[in-house]
Amino acid sequence: MGLIGGLLSIVFGNERNVVKETVEVFRANAEEDAARAQELRIEALGQYGREFESAKDSAFNRVMDGVNRVPRPALALGTLGLFLAAMVDPIWFAARMQGIALVPEPLWWLLGVIVSFYFGARHQVKSQQFQQSIAKSVALAPKVVENIGMLRSLRATTPGTADTAGDVRLKAVALQPDSNAALEDWQSTSATPATK
Repeated sequence: MGLIGGLLSIVFGNERNVVKETVEVFRANAEEDAARAQELRIEALGQYGREFESAKDSAFNRVMDGVNRVPRPALALGTLGLFLAAMVDPIWFAARMQGIALVPEPLWWLLGVIVSFYFGARHQVKSQQFQQSIAKSVALAPKVVENIGMLRSLRATTPGTADTAGDVRLKAVALQPDSNAALEDWQSTSATPATK
């Protein structure tokens, strides 16, 4: 018993846990790791809160903060409004887009510079790519109209004959009804009692 007691006192003696200490060399203590992460979150939130604390917040600063927050929501809501207008009244929307197509390119560049003041130089590249995609979409408009017309012509609203591609004999044969043995048999049986 003395040997086992001696070994246990080596491993767990003096309020130590050699196994725990050895494992913590290779794997972090989950409880202590969670406590450190919580402390980090608390400090980050405190720093974030201190950014908005200002004892000397003047009316001018509040107005400028408000003005700086306007462009992004205005552009986002304006874009959503354009989508809505295109769905509600496509003719009105197309007329406005034709007007925009007449805006000279230097004016687009000036608008790009003004907007990039708010959003950075990356917007310039995106706006030019957007203009190219708009041009591609406008170029597809006649094809879309043609496709819609073709789809409408495919509606089966009235029965028709097969397309004979202008072959008169084939059209004449297609218009002649085929013989129907069951119908002829029924007609012959139903006509017999009426004559008797």
